[in-house]
Amino acid sequence: MSSTRSRAHIAMIGVSAVSHVLPSLEVIRELVARGHRVTYANGPTVAGRIEATGAELVPCGSVLPVADNNWPDDPIAAMSLFFDDAVQALPQLRAFYDEDPADLYLYDIGAYAARALAESQNRPLMQLSPTFVGWESYGKDVAAQIWKLPGADAYRAQFGRWLTECGAATTDLDVFCSRPANTLALIPRAMQPHGDDVDTDTVTFVGSCAGRRDGEQAWTRPEDAERVLLVSLGSAYTDRPEFYRQCLAAYGDLPGWHVVLQVGRHTDRRELGAIPSNVEVHSWVPQSAILEQADAFVTHAGMGGSSEGLYAGVPMIAVPQGADQFMNADRLVELGVARRIDTGDATADALRTALIELVDDPAVALRSARLRAEARAEGGTMRAADLIEELLA
Repeated sequence: MSSTRSRAHIAMIGVSAVSHVLPSLEVIRELVARGHRVTYANGPTVAGRIEATGAELVPCGSVLPVADNNWPDDPIAAMSLFFDDAVQALPQLRAFYDEDPADLYLYDIGAYAARALAESQNRPLMQLSPTFVGWESYGKDVAAQIWKLPGADAYRAQFGRWLTECGAATTDLDVFCSRPANTLALIPRAMQPHGDDVDTDTVTFVGSCAGRRDGEQAWTRPEDAERVLLVSLGSAYTDRPEFYRQCLAAYGDLPGWHVVLQVGRHTDRRELGAIPSNVEVHSWVPQSAILEQADAFVTHAGMGGSSEGLYAGVPMIAVPQGADQFMNADRLVELGVARRIDTGDATADALRTALIELVDDPAVALRSARLRAEARAEGGTMRAADLIEELLA
């Protein structure tokens, strides 16, 4: 460690969804490498990934539906799940951190209990956002519409009572759920809606925090592969056998192409039929490692996948499945590096045509290269770790 740094206890408090954990793992690994004691409170489904960084796991159970990905479509119902998770998590966090408080609390956007805990202990905190952040007019543009939905009043009242009872310093719900004074957005600024309307005094975009992920980084590009295509719908929307069959029909035996197809743990490979010789099928793949060697990417346009695609500089076919993915897909199209194909329109012909048009368009290649350079210039893992240490200082 540099003589200018002192060893600190840094706590990261997250939620059990893999898509919320992966974006900041390399930041945690870097903080450990710099000599800090890092504790990480989260559930058993992501324990192995956390422990691989060298952080000390603080077991914290979760009631989020991460096992079966049975997320509700109703926004208030989805928000209530994260609130219920915070209510049950806070006593678990107190059992550890009241006896061993951190010098700084880092927390995921969905980990409400983390902010309540840090405020009750009067400790500094920083949010690590794996997705886009609220812009200055967000309350008027988006939040105001959500609060008009059925069930919103009851949700607000319940959340407000909890804040009063749990010792949080911030008891105004709108303030509590807004950005704290310090936020690291772990996405390229290019993916941020209304980017010019974001308060950069409180938010810093550091881009995708890529790096080595122990146990899942190795992938070797076949020597005879002229071009490589990665197909992945991420971690939450993977039970899509018909979509995978269309991909096999579109890209199987496509001259010069080697295809890596990730199907998740819910898809039975027997449902896919015969696998062409140029396709390898896996339940999980080292996405960032493959993208560094890929020529194109079929993605669900989750923020993690979109950010890694821009970081690697590969053109994308966006097939959004839910949540913010439709907005992300449209943003990638707006940036000029993607085609959007909705699931119902994702026929073999449409998928094949989109791929050929993308990779043969020199303007797409130029835009992809420019955005790749911009994403890498944001600093990623090292800049995020530097900013965290500055807050400690």
